[in-house]
Amino acid sequence: MDVTITQDAMGTHIDWQHEGVTPKMIDWFWSNMEKAMLLWHPEEHEPLLWAVPPKHGNPVGSIHIAPQTWSDGTRRNLYIRLERLADLATDVKNYVVYDHCVIAGGLGFGPESMNNPEPFGYRIHQWQKTDFGVVGKSNAIHGKKVDTPDEGMVWAKHCAQEIGNWGVFLPQLYHLYRVVKNTTFNPYADLSVIGQGRDLRYKCIG
Repeated sequence: MDVTITQDAMGTHIDWQHEGVTPKMIDWFWSNMEKAMLLWHPEEHEPLLWAVPPKHGNPVGSIHIAPQTWSDGTRRNLYIRLERLADLATDVKNYVVYDHCVIAGGLGFGPESMNNPEPFGYRIHQWQKTDFGVVGKSNAIHGKKVDTPDEGMVWAKHCAQEIGNWGVFLPQLYHLYRVVKNTTFNPYADLSVIGQGRDLRYKCIG
């Protein structure tokens, strides 16, 4: 997978693309991360737990606990919430230019962080269909904490490995789980969006 990394005053940004991966597979992934956390980054991830599990049809507001150790040697026991688009500042939503997205807020490093209304930073993952598969972007946007350019590049290295591994495991895992019809154990949500900037909203999620 080819990636391009850029930085600006708002954060660090990665452009990427995949052959053989569909938008529906990536939509499915965000409600089923516990099935794939170790595959997503085998070198740096530990198993994922849900503090607030996603609901079938709507993962917004879910909080996952994602322990991981990045290339700088720092172990992070991250509490991450999938954000309501209506709650986000327009300058964050302005970065969404593709047809599907999730915006994750980093809350902190322990259960007490779930009471934090404002994340220390945001991670936007967005994607859309192409003739060969998908094209997408991942953005690390400042929140309460402003990352240095070096910190942004540490994240970019980690994220590029995650996104790259979608091409390795996601089509197979998605198809294997199609036999599980119980949505308690195999939820799905359409993460397509409409509108731009201030008016950005999910097409199928209230």
